[in-house]
Amino acid sequence: MPSLTSFAAATALLGQAVYAGPPLAKRAVPALAQVINQKALNVLPTVPPASDYNASSNPWVPLNYTAEALTDKPFHVYDDAFLDILGPNPTFTILAQTPKDPIFHEAVVWYKPTDEAFFVQNAGNPDAGTGLNKSAAIYKISLKEADAVKSSRNAVGKVTVTEIPSNPQIPNPNGATQYKGKLLFAAEGQGPNIAPGLFVMNPVAPYNTTVLLNNFFGRQFNSLNDLAINPRNLDIYFTDPTYGLSNNFRPAAGMQTQVWRYNDVTGAVQVAADGFIMPNGITFSPDGKYAYVSDTGIWRNGLELGNPSSIYRFNVMEDGTFENRKTFAFVDTNIPDGVHVDSKGNVYAGVGDGIHVWNPSGTLLGKIYTGRTSANFQFVGGGRMVIGGETQLFYVTLAAEGSFVEKYL
Repeated sequence: MPSLTSFAAATALLGQAVYAGPPLAKRAVPALAQVINQKALNVLPTVPPASDYNASSNPWVPLNYTAEALTDKPFHVYDDAFLDILGPNPTFTILAQTPKDPIFHEAVVWYKPTDEAFFVQNAGNPDAGTGLNKSAAIYKISLKEADAVKSSRNAVGKVTVTEIPSNPQIPNPNGATQYKGKLLFAAEGQGPNIAPGLFVMNPVAPYNTTVLLNNFFGRQFNSLNDLAINPRNLDIYFTDPTYGLSNNFRPAAGMQTQVWRYNDVTGAVQVAADGFIMPNGITFSPDGKYAYVSDTGIWRNGLELGNPSSIYRFNVMEDGTFENRKTFAFVDTNIPDGVHVDSKGNVYAGVGDGIHVWNPSGTLLGKIYTGRTSANFQFVGGGRMVIGGETQLFYVTLAAEGSFVEKYL
């Protein structure tokens, strides 16, 4: 997900609220939560043009709020149903940070046997020095250490961040999920000769890796981004945009940007869906009957405001094919990168100001506000969540539970 730019000029234009309206929540609101009254935001004294305020701008600060106030109470309630997701006492902790290197970027994944969370560095970011000459690295933390500091808002320095020496090294890993007791990564590739693919990594030393898939009938993929396993048929679905090209470490596209399907029993590889500009995050409903795919085409070759920044929903048929594409959500802040679901079927996406949460009908329920680009995140068991914020790593506890392919945990 690209960096955000200043929006001070746009903020100055917004003025004061013209309608306050009644409070939304009818129940007790947790200490770290606040109600955002959408009705009060529907009419603004001045609405700036897209040249002054758009999807690339810093997170929007609603009328009568400040950025500090939004950060102070980071759970933003847009619908009462979000209170059920939060529970009575959600917590929010900054676990780690770096000065510039965005090591808390993508592929957040839980390894249950050791209760650790893995994540990867940003590939192609100049501050990381990764992409063409150096592959993005894999890191991990102990969730036992994170649990010990969850009552603190800032626990930087109290949790160890460990780099993982995958061997052979996975070339610019991005998305990840649990897979047959190991971890499965979607790798973007490196240069024209190191192909993208699906890589399996042993989550314990010596962190050995094997290649599961690296071509379609001899042709390279573009730069694999994210992946998910359907809990009903256990096929692996993955997205293949051209962000390696956009970030100057992969050649021009050799195929359409598509969603692919891989059957690891037969070895069959086929297209599940096309018609995307930049297919990005992917996940499935707990019963496997719906697929959610984000299209982040608004960031392709720079900012292209007329392109999608949306999540689409598909029906997953009994034979595993996708049908009935539907626009599920359009995000208000930058792009919907990683997408995941909880055990109730609510949909979560990492966006430009944190995590946005919708019910299965696409109604925005609330936000977990980090105030910064949060490309990916994941539930890590026991009502816990780890959120990557590029140069910051966040730890959240709440009532909701993640949805997992139990067979592969």
